[in-house]
Amino acid sequence: MAADAAAQGAADVEAAVTAGAVASQPVARARPSSGIPAQGRGSKGGAAASVAASTRTEEEAEPLPPMDDAELRAALEAILLVVDEPVAEMQLAQIVEQPTERVAGMLEDISARYTAAGHGFDLRRAAGGWRLYTRPEYAAYVERFVLDGQSVRLTQAALETLAVVAYKQPVTRSRISAIRGVNCDGVMRTLTTRGLIEECGTEGETGAFLYRTTALFLEKLGLNSVDQLPPLAPFLPDDVEEVLDASG
Repeated sequence: MAADAAAQGAADVEAAVTAGAVASQPVARARPSSGIPAQGRGSKGGAAASVAASTRTEEEAEPLPPMDDAELRAALEAILLVVDEPVAEMQLAQIVEQPTERVAGMLEDISARYTAAGHGFDLRRAAGGWRLYTRPEYAAYVERFVLDGQSVRLTQAALETLAVVAYKQPVTRSRISAIRGVNCDGVMRTLTTRGLIEECGTEGETGAFLYRTTALFLEKLGLNSVDQLPPLAPFLPDDVEEVLDASG
């Protein structure tokens, strides 16, 4: 029964992991550095150069004129289209040279606009940042495209193990094996290699390593925290807690 419960939990994980997120290669923005004029031979020339450099620095320190909403929205959309991982509001604010509060509000507005317009993609907060994702209702089409001619799916055993870690973290290997009813060492190595789980300390009583999901796991599922995982209660038998406690 516990193994069946873990399999049910894996169902929600499978679609998001296999569908993936919509993103392109990252683009770096190079900013020109300010040049300092060379000093003259004499002391008078050197002083003049210092004054000129000081004046130029003060001018460059002045805040740039604010962008209008349309320009800011377009700039943020252009950046988000090429990121390969969620990008924080503060980083976006530094790039567009606008207040973080304004950028945060604009991101919320862009997300709401996409939803209202019924686009096939969505702007979501995930893993502490923002990134474009495909909408769940079109996951079947995205999965068909992503997996065409590729073999990137996790096995059922890996998905079940990942679900156990996600819902029971931090958790030891022995606890996971007890819940699933089989040895999970090989699957745990696979999930660790793929960056979906990681060690997070040791258990006080036994000294066994504890495992949890990673930021990449949240990114793949389009979640900002594990608290947003769907509840398992509707899919579990009434006595599941007794079974898990007995197996632990």
